[in-house]
Amino acid sequence: MIPLTDLIVFAGAVVLLAVTPGPNMVYLISRSICQGRQAGLVSLFGVLAGFIAHMMAAALGLSALFVTVPLAYALLKWAGAAYLAYLAWQALRPGARSPFQGQNLPQDSSRKLFAMGFLTNLLNPKVAFFYLSLFPQFITPEHGSVFVQSLILGGTQIMISFAVLLAMAMFASRIAAWFEGNPRWLAMQRYSMGLVLAALATRLAASQRPGT
Repeated sequence: MIPLTDLIVFAGAVVLLAVTPGPNMVYLISRSICQGRQAGLVSLFGVLAGFIAHMMAAALGLSALFVTVPLAYALLKWAGAAYLAYLAWQALRPGARSPFQGQNLPQDSSRKLFAMGFLTNLLNPKVAFFYLSLFPQFITPEHGSVFVQSLILGGTQIMISFAVLLAMAMFASRIAAWFEGNPRWLAMQRYSMGLVLAALATRLAASQRPGT
């Protein structure tokens, strides 16, 4: 078993990662505002499915493929960068609206909401590299099965991320209400979010494969 002190340190690192704004958080808030809490929750479960996929890949050693095989990394990297660029365009294009601004959108099906949440998380190689870079620091063969230790660490990360993202989805309406009372901040928020997403897409596209 992983020592409790090591697990606490790992949990602290996960908390810092979870509260950092990113595509998952932006997507969940946007969907919660546009289509309601239920849609946000369905999207959240899609995001969690993405975390589980990354966790299982790490536990089974498949994530190493993205580090050792340049083509696999490149494909995932460019897919993630393209999706971030798409989100940035949606925020910056003429006539675009802030995700915090109330609006009437077509009601996406639960299947589509789940799939989009899943893809938002899955198409982010940084999540795989988080597992690859952090897991080895807390896994010791002398403490038992490496696979079991990986599942424990992954389960801890998923529970913490779920709690943080759930809070974001639940309080999205309050955030929207505040922006409604402060309309000037809506435009600032939209452009800021778009520029940040564009910067993330550029940085991801230009990033080098670890070890190169």
